[in-house]
Amino acid sequence: MRKCIDKKTFAYILALLSLLLLFLANLSYGSVSIPFSEVLSIITGNDSEWRWSVMVLELRLPQALTAVLAGSSISVAGLLLQTVLRNPLAGPEVLGVNSGAGLGVAVVMLCGVSTFGLSGHLAVLCGAFIGALLIMLVIMSLSTLLRNNIFLLIAGVAVSYITSSAITLLNYFSTADGVQSYTVWGMGNFSGVTMDKIAFFAPVAIVLLLFSLLMIKPLNAMQAGDAYAVNLGINVKRVRCAALCVAGLLTAVVISFCGPVSFIGLAVPHIARIVLRSNNHAQLIPSTMILGASVALLCNLVCQLPGNATPLPLGAVTPLVGAPVIIYVVLKNRGVR
Repeated sequence: MRKCIDKKTFAYILALLSLLLLFLANLSYGSVSIPFSEVLSIITGNDSEWRWSVMVLELRLPQALTAVLAGSSISVAGLLLQTVLRNPLAGPEVLGVNSGAGLGVAVVMLCGVSTFGLSGHLAVLCGAFIGALLIMLVIMSLSTLLRNNIFLLIAGVAVSYITSSAITLLNYFSTADGVQSYTVWGMGNFSGVTMDKIAFFAPVAIVLLLFSLLMIKPLNAMQAGDAYAVNLGINVKRVRCAALCVAGLLTAVVISFCGPVSFIGLAVPHIARIVLRSNNHAQLIPSTMILGASVALLCNLVCQLPGNATPLPLGAVTPLVGAPVIIYVVLKNRGVR
């Protein structure tokens, strides 16, 4: 038992060190490579070259912090959905929250609709959040009517198709500039969040992540079946609604600030299970946060590989990480009926 605990402690330490190294690598590597020593000097407030300081503090640091928050948030959202719906292939994309955010952005960009009198990036931000929130409310309403988790999952897929159809129609009737702007947004990125925007993004994401930690015990009980959870005095319907709400809000916040971030929320919870070999949420949720942040930083680093001023689209990189994990999960569960 002692040996098992030591292995898990070592795994946590290794994961945290990997997270730190990836974070520093994101600050150091890009269109202009900056030595690690200079990056550390800039972070600690020591004198350094002015251009490098501006590049690290105003461009790369917000981008790296955004990747950490977005990766943790979208991964925990995926874990909550997989637990509540009892489906290993459940994720933020499946319930249509991503499509809802996309529809909100499409209305702003393609129809020229200003949100609450706002314009530009702030209008896009509000449109994405409102769209994701509306779809989440629809799913929440359906969850009170559909007691079968499979039916709820199917309903989420149907809602996703409906919103995707609406987006296609908006693209068809829009101008070329509008379609191009929407396409760029749909690729996703971590670079559009400045330090001023992180002041809004970080508190919301952190509060929601802390709230997910409060659901550890009921989520563990629900894994053994609704009847077992009810015998322990847990209101299964209330916990399911709360988990769906937290997952939906986490997804909505991430998409609002970063655009669609696909596959991370679906794959990272499975990576955490494979590493820990445990379904205990007291271990799964913290490890999913750490691994989600690390995977997001890794994807962001891969996006900078060309080494020029225009990085690769995030949406082209995340499937390369997530898809192999999903294939592994499908093969592993191919005999399950």
